[in-house]
Amino acid sequence: MGGFRLGSVLGFEIRIDLSWFVIFFLVFWSLSVAVFPSQFPDLSRGAHFAMGLAGTLLFFASLLTHELSHSLVSRAKGIPVAGITLFIFGGMAMASREPDAPEDELVVAGIGPVTSLVLAGLFHVLALLAAAGGWGDPVVGVASYLAFINLALAIFNLVPGFPLDGGRVFRALIWKFSGDKAKATRWAVTGGRLFGTLLMVLGAIEALSGAPLGGLWLVFIGWFLRNLAGTSLQQQLLHDLLAGFVAADLMSPQPEVVSAKLPIQELVQSHFMRLRFGSYPVMDDGELVGMVTLEDVKAVPSDAWATTRVAQAMTPLHDCAVIAPKTTVEEALQQMNGPRARGRALVVDRGQLVGIISASDVTRWIQRLRAVESLVGHAS
Repeated sequence: MGGFRLGSVLGFEIRIDLSWFVIFFLVFWSLSVAVFPSQFPDLSRGAHFAMGLAGTLLFFASLLTHELSHSLVSRAKGIPVAGITLFIFGGMAMASREPDAPEDELVVAGIGPVTSLVLAGLFHVLALLAAAGGWGDPVVGVASYLAFINLALAIFNLVPGFPLDGGRVFRALIWKFSGDKAKATRWAVTGGRLFGTLLMVLGAIEALSGAPLGGLWLVFIGWFLRNLAGTSLQQQLLHDLLAGFVAADLMSPQPEVVSAKLPIQELVQSHFMRLRFGSYPVMDDGELVGMVTLEDVKAVPSDAWATTRVAQAMTPLHDCAVIAPKTTVEEALQQMNGPRARGRALVVDRGQLVGIISASDVTRWIQRLRAVESLVGHAS
């Protein structure tokens, strides 16, 4: 997803995806020209737009609070969260891994709907106080809307289908009682796909019944949920396939290295044009100092290649993904997906470079595992 960084809350980076502006405008426009004008026809158009803006901003603040609750509990359970992204379908806490135990997933997933229910109750109380205290229709209207939307969000998230919170709670319960996480995931994914299909059918009926915009939106949401559920299943299958393997199993051992003092011109001619690798660890007087990739070279103007050293173009070691030989493949993949890792990780053992892992190494290993599984299946 493209977008930009909004800031940090409680130590979690908050990002806004560009698609978020679409839903922000739709919610704002719906509240300003339809919902609040129908409920409070005596108020001015300016008041309706002010209420629409306040309602929209507080709605997304509620979504952010929902995701923050997930993030805080995840962090308390020892699960790192890289940040929270707001996008067209709401928000998503970007946890670096899944919970290790069903009890942890139950708490992490369950806190979301609970938070939304608490917010619904708080806004309902605010609406009652505003009505009793004569604070004005705008305050009553916005608070009532926020009470309703948070209640709807809690109920929607309780549906027992992946990737909704209810689907994760459902998976945690099946996982707890069956002891089989893969089976629990398949059941929860099936629930998510069925729910997504139901939304698509209801959306199609609504669109054909004279409400094309709302119907198409339901179809879109259902399609998104079905796809996301399928992605969750693929991730679980990949996790099962790679379980038990470590970085040393996948890495290319004793990788070709280059000197930090080597001119870029020579690097291109002697390595990138003659060898098959797209990256090389960089050594300086026997010490690992970084990694140079084809992308690093492309950032240097070609007329400066003769005078530019590798040390000036490389990604320094502190920005590279550096892992130990016994690092699990799942953890290695997480580090390889870092902002500057570029799909590669250096494998270091007691200060010595022993290998390198790239995305192509992982792909080849997966293909090899599947080929072996196929042979075993035919033999049996």
